[in-house]
Amino acid sequence: MLKVSNLHAYYDNVHALKGIDLEVRAGEIVSLIGSNGAGKSTTLLAIAGLLSPSEGKVTFDGEDITKLPAHGLVKKGLSLTLEGREVFEALTVEENLMLGAYTKQDKKAIAASFERVYGLFPRLKERVKQQAGTLSGGEQQMLAMGRALMSEPKLLLLDEPSLGLAPNLVEQMFDLIVDINKQGTTVLLIEQNANMALAISDRAYVMETGKVALSGNAKELMDDSRVKKAYLGHP
Repeated sequence: MLKVSNLHAYYDNVHALKGIDLEVRAGEIVSLIGSNGAGKSTTLLAIAGLLSPSEGKVTFDGEDITKLPAHGLVKKGLSLTLEGREVFEALTVEENLMLGAYTKQDKKAIAASFERVYGLFPRLKERVKQQAGTLSGGEQQMLAMGRALMSEPKLLLLDEPSLGLAPNLVEQMFDLIVDINKQGTTVLLIEQNANMALAISDRAYVMETGKVALSGNAKELMDDSRVKKAYLGHP
């Protein structure tokens, strides 16, 4: 479904991505793990059309999307939830979600998307007329994910969905990601909580200073001594 080949990207003079290769197959949950500054978020931004790579290629469903703008990628079936939630605080929950459906014209299809999102996130249905800025952090994260799902993406890119959430909400968030995947949405996930990310993933890539250092089956990586020591809190 998604293939990234030899991807390089810069922030001014900083060489942030140094030849990234990765693949996401239809139906998978794939995680990118690594320390802060490893290049995980930059990789997602480059895939999603929000950062222009200096070299390399991004292919989605067999089509070269390297130069396509972000709004064009949504129409192709790729959607991104940014780190930090980024909801429109002055708008209601319903209005935020409606913005996520901007690629759709069919009212029945939009209604079906609302039904799916409210099924996944019942809390949002309870807050439908509430301003997004008055929601809790967990509710805002649900809203950001719900808005991304309104376009019915084939591939959902999630950047740190558990960041800043209370511990009791973190497990709930990962359960939701599994549910979204079971409903047919492929997921590429960036997550600081490596234990939880690997536990729900099919495969994973470990990034270090702009490169892929390790990759493989997620369960096998959980047993890798290097991953245990660096990211899972084991000696």
